[in-house]
Amino acid sequence: MKLSQGNYTKLLAILISVILITGGATSCKSKKKLAREKAAAEYAAKVEQAKKDLTAIINGTTSWTIDQQSDKVNQIKSYNIDDSEVIEMIKKAEAKIALDIAESERLAEEERLKLLEEEKRKKEASKYTEIDKQLKSISTSSTIDAANKKIMLSMDQFASPDVPVLIIISQSGGFNDYDRPTTISKFLHYLKDKQQYKYQVESLKKDKLGKITELELIKK
Repeated sequence: MKLSQGNYTKLLAILISVILITGGATSCKSKKKLAREKAAAEYAAKVEQAKKDLTAIINGTTSWTIDQQSDKVNQIKSYNIDDSEVIEMIKKAEAKIALDIAESERLAEEERLKLLEEEKRKKEASKYTEIDKQLKSISTSSTIDAANKKIMLSMDQFASPDVPVLIIISQSGGFNDYDRPTTISKFLHYLKDKQQYKYQVESLKKDKLGKITELELIKK
């Protein structure tokens, strides 16, 4: 049976339409598959990178600051990764950051107190400048008689000739190591004989009359 020219043209048009529709559907399916594969690959890469970053934070091997570490963990959490290992690592990383923050605050407070103590010590030391000058003056006297006169004047500040003199020879960890104790009378005559004053008044105690009852020096 012969097809007329018109029928042939219609049949050809139908065949072309079928081919185009089939090809389009196949192409659409391929694009969706590629999109799924791409999304899966991106997710896997994100999970892998998250594990690396979290491991570095947990092990303390990253150069990030504490704030940067916290930002990184929050960023990873925003991904909503459904991976049990990542979820557990996030908890560990947050715990590590919390410990680091606490340690940083402890060190900062320790440094603050240290600076306050140093400032206090300097203020205390400045209060004793005049006594330091008197003691140094005894050691630099030009004659023995001049030194003896200065010793007599200095003794008026002390409750008795037997007032203890404590000499710090070293300091470490908030503890003092002392030389053998002596008395103010012996110490002043020692300065006269040695003709040098290599000390600084660290602290002193006074009685109700304002007389010195204990003198603490530090060796310079």
